[in-house]
Amino acid sequence: MGALTLRLPSLTSLSLPRYHFCRQLCTPLRSVSAAKFSVQSSTVEKEIAATPPEIEPASQKPRLQPEKDRVITPRSQDFNAWYLDIIANAELADYGPVRGTMVIRPYGYAIWEAIQDYLNVKFKETGHSNMYFPQFIPYSFIEKEASHVEGFSPELALVTVGGGKELEEKLVVRPTSETIVNHMFTQWIHSYRDLPLMINQWANVTRWEMRTKPFVRTLEFLWQEGHTAHASPEEAEAEAMQMIDVYTKFAYEQAAIPVVVGRKSKVETFAGASKTYTIEAMMGDQKALQAGTSHNLGQNFSRAFGTQFMDENGERQHVWQTSWAISTRFIGGIIMTHGDDAGLMLPPNLAPIQVVVVPIWKKADEKAGVLGAASSVKETLQAAGIKVKLDDAENRTPGWKFNFWEMKGVPLRIEIGPRDVSNGSVVVCRRDIPGKQGKVFGISMESSALVAYVKGMLDEVQSSLLESAKSFRDSNIVDVSSYSELKEAIAQGKWARGPWSASDSEELKVKEETGATIRCFPFEQPEGAKKCLMTGNPAEEVAIFAKSY
Repeated sequence: MGALTLRLPSLTSLSLPRYHFCRQLCTPLRSVSAAKFSVQSSTVEKEIAATPPEIEPASQKPRLQPEKDRVITPRSQDFNAWYLDIIANAELADYGPVRGTMVIRPYGYAIWEAIQDYLNVKFKETGHSNMYFPQFIPYSFIEKEASHVEGFSPELALVTVGGGKELEEKLVVRPTSETIVNHMFTQWIHSYRDLPLMINQWANVTRWEMRTKPFVRTLEFLWQEGHTAHASPEEAEAEAMQMIDVYTKFAYEQAAIPVVVGRKSKVETFAGASKTYTIEAMMGDQKALQAGTSHNLGQNFSRAFGTQFMDENGERQHVWQTSWAISTRFIGGIIMTHGDDAGLMLPPNLAPIQVVVVPIWKKADEKAGVLGAASSVKETLQAAGIKVKLDDAENRTPGWKFNFWEMKGVPLRIEIGPRDVSNGSVVVCRRDIPGKQGKVFGISMESSALVAYVKGMLDEVQSSLLESAKSFRDSNIVDVSSYSELKEAIAQGKWARGPWSASDSEELKVKEETGATIRCFPFEQPEGAKKCLMTGNPAEEVAIFAKSY
């Protein structure tokens, strides 16, 4: 089979070193300063520029050191280094051989599977079916919708050679699927009886990002993208709103992330959409993360592709459409929302392992009884539908195991020693409350009592994480009434919330002068008369400004 050659648009204008991840995931954690890997460092850019190949030899990639080097940079010292240390130590992902790509490791992928499991149920409950579209899209498709090609052109990866021959038409490696979906919808939709058509696909996406960060922004990532076609604008709007509501509930109830839900400004609206709705999450460094979006596409794509149907009156109409997506960047959001200096902290509803059981013994004659009790506890919890792991490895000390599973973010740890076996009880430790304060002694091993306690405690941890994140978010949103107040709030790392009715050019001025963008016009709006913070003119809505990933 012939090779496919990927060529990038305007390659000469792109600086390959800028694709390099901020910090090597497998670096020995204390042997290299985090600053050395910062994309802001001009010294590093020069060092990287000296070795321009896009593929790094495996021999040049440092490996993780033994457990003595599993040290996590304090979050307050260097948030980016802390984030990358967690990804490395919790074994969530590693670097791919092509700069800007990552390999999602089993533990990281298990979190993605938990996200998939929840959303798949919700998608099907709301009438959507899963399917799959090709990864390669004719470039002419992208060109059909003017704002779409303008918005995505800098990020496209193109295939120009296949089977050793120059292709008659270059192909785009899927950056998103609105164009190819419309091409197929045009063939499937003929009458109002064919509507609504509602599908979803789980797929990979390629966008040639200028600056990359594992999970948050990589050249290739995983996502789901839903696409629907409707007979009226009201149905399309209802669908777009329904799906952003699904995402909002997922964020709150599963990820324990208190997102702000709202509408994007015209400047920030998805290329080719009439309206974009978004869920914005505040990370631990107070930056915003766009965690999910739902777009009302209007008839923009259906007019470009001629996607029409015969209505009940026998007249030809263009369909009204939506698209909506959540990606693996949500994993990055979970890390940066809940993690601490001990490592990852996972909400129980998405944790691949909800409970780890650690048996503890010193004398040989204690081993059998402790292991037997630990196995029994594991089987009891597993039978109740709890995701549990028994760590009975004998080549690691209990203390090492405690630190390891805390770093992996497991919500609960159960400790069982000889005295616990004698008393028919266990010790339960919460990941979200460090030290002795988070330990509860004397929890009965009796099956029904243990299961009830553990399930109740998992619910409590889930609620506690949400409340903690909500408190952090609310304490870092500042209400402003003037541009000077906005600039001061942004300079302090806060989110600024204030009335806004200014022009697109003035919105861009804010971005140029502060680095902040309008994250959204929240659905929850204060009552009463308002004046635009920039112009003093009447304003109907408040907007939230923040720096973002």
